[in-house]
Amino acid sequence: MFVQSSFSGSQQEQGELYLVATPIGNLQDITVRALDTLKMVDIIAAEDTRQTRKLLTHFEIEAKLISHHEHNKEASLKGIIEWLQEGKKIALVSDAGMPAISDPGYELVREATSLQIPVIPIPGANAALSALIASGLPTAQFIFLGFLPREKKLLRKELERIKGYPETLLFYEAPHRIVKMLPTLKEELGDRQIVLARELTKKYEEFIRGTITEVIDYLEDQEQIRGEFTVIVEGSTEPSSGQEKEVWWMNLDVITHVETYIREGLSSKEAIKKTAEDRQVQKRDIYNLYHHQ
Repeated sequence: MFVQSSFSGSQQEQGELYLVATPIGNLQDITVRALDTLKMVDIIAAEDTRQTRKLLTHFEIEAKLISHHEHNKEASLKGIIEWLQEGKKIALVSDAGMPAISDPGYELVREATSLQIPVIPIPGANAALSALIASGLPTAQFIFLGFLPREKKLLRKELERIKGYPETLLFYEAPHRIVKMLPTLKEELGDRQIVLARELTKKYEEFIRGTITEVIDYLEDQEQIRGEFTVIVEGSTEPSSGQEKEVWWMNLDVITHVETYIREGLSSKEAIKKTAEDRQVQKRDIYNLYHHQ
């Protein structure tokens, strides 16, 4: 087992991989620590060097910039690891938000950690969480799904898999696919409450709230749909298999549980058996508790 204990500013003569969050729209959302890190590292590995160059130019940061994206990640990973092993400090950034979230980065982090190279997160803006906290939908428990499958058959299969989840659902969708995706979402999940967030932190930031039907109607009236969407969907309110039987007695003690069945007309023997089945315990345990109260 390898336990990493590293932090920015480590005096060890070894390479370090920094995962640096970048703004999702408003450039002022970049953190002081992120700027310090980008100025300090030897190399910045970017999803799109043209996009990242605009950010670096704005903040007057000069650093060696290389590409690390979905189509070259296998080749660039080898070079990045070699630099890290030589003692270079490298920052990984995506076009916007946290790297490795619906973007390349996981494989690089996995390889670095396997070689005991320190990996240091520099947190910051994230579109999914920013949309969630402003959505008005429950935030205590949620599931992030990234981009759903494009092919309709696979999309239906994925929605079938998650339709019973009680947690709030988060995912991303492209503007040219959102209108086609929503009817399928309604068919598979039902007409739930939904929030679409677009242009987050930018001048034309927009939240579209309502049922899936209402949101479909709204989008159909728009001449042009722009901006990447973060989609927040209400979790399932349907009870899961077996939940109906458990809910009513969940807060009862064993004695009250048994006596409830007796009041419904069962004998004490039948009530004890039924209570044991509900609680998935041995019948004799319920018997002893009930008759030795």
